[in-house]
Amino acid sequence: MKSGIVGAGFMGRMHANVYKAIENADLVAVADIHPDRAEEFAKEFGLQAYNTVTEMVEAEGLDAVHVCTPTFTHKDLTIESFKAGVNVLCEKPMAMAVEDADEMIAASEEAGKKLMIGHCIRYWPEYQYLKKMVESGEYGKLLSVNLTRFGAFPTWAVDGWNLDETKAGGGVLDMHIHDTDYILYLLGEPDTIDSWGTVDKTGPGHVFTTMTYGNCVAHLEGGWNMPSDTPFKMAIRAIFEDGCAIMDQGPLTVYKNGQDAFEPEFEKMEAAGGGNLSDLGGYYHEIQDFVNRVQSGEPFEVVTPETSRRSLEITIEEIRQIKQKFSL
Repeated sequence: MKSGIVGAGFMGRMHANVYKAIENADLVAVADIHPDRAEEFAKEFGLQAYNTVTEMVEAEGLDAVHVCTPTFTHKDLTIESFKAGVNVLCEKPMAMAVEDADEMIAASEEAGKKLMIGHCIRYWPEYQYLKKMVESGEYGKLLSVNLTRFGAFPTWAVDGWNLDETKAGGGVLDMHIHDTDYILYLLGEPDTIDSWGTVDKTGPGHVFTTMTYGNCVAHLEGGWNMPSDTPFKMAIRAIFEDGCAIMDQGPLTVYKNGQDAFEPEFEKMEAAGGGNLSDLGGYYHEIQDFVNRVQSGEPFEVVTPETSRRSLEITIEEIRQIKQKFSL
């Protein structure tokens, strides 16, 4: 299986680093509208450089393309890739609008090629472990869960595209969607959604969302409207009838009445190239699953186009509520 990346930026670099550990696929090319960036990226990873997706696919005979570009370009580049005849792993958020997501799904079906959106948190070991805790019932019913994700505004974006709400959707669509997507994976469709937040020059910058699932309460907080030296924080607090799981500035720790607390062990993969993460584990499991499913022809199970569309739809509803209440 031969793959190419479109987008020689931060996320493209994350995906390229993962391919060093993927044994049943080869990353052979990169495309970027900035020729100098494409050439520099290609030199770093030993690839061929191109300026367009179509040119890259045709020249290299690719099987798959990773779309690692700004959010507002996802729809067009994904559809272009399908027209070129390849499978697509597109970074999150899926698109800027639900209608765009629908066009992407339709293009995938028309081309007879697979579409996967990079909701890597569903593959992150700690989050996978929490899902197993919920499903096993060992700790009783889940009573409440807090999911947190915030930090300083990311300054790595080329040309500062994420400063523009029409291109990035603010911190809620760009960052917080990770936890919106995960709670849908963990617990399914909520009974109620109530969102509050703040709006700044980049759009909806910070959100506090409460979702209910029967008697279980899920509280999600996330955003990027903090000073430049604010450290990134990704945290979990899940409380069960007979235990809890906490990850907050440290490893996931599990507590249960009458037992010693313990830290589940997960294999770590060093993340090169900066950013706010030191572990590539979630990205590795995500990309390995994509490669395996493309090769086997089996449908996706962890992340599907439909689940990604729904996560986008829910996040857009959160943004609607934030803006409605913020103006009161």
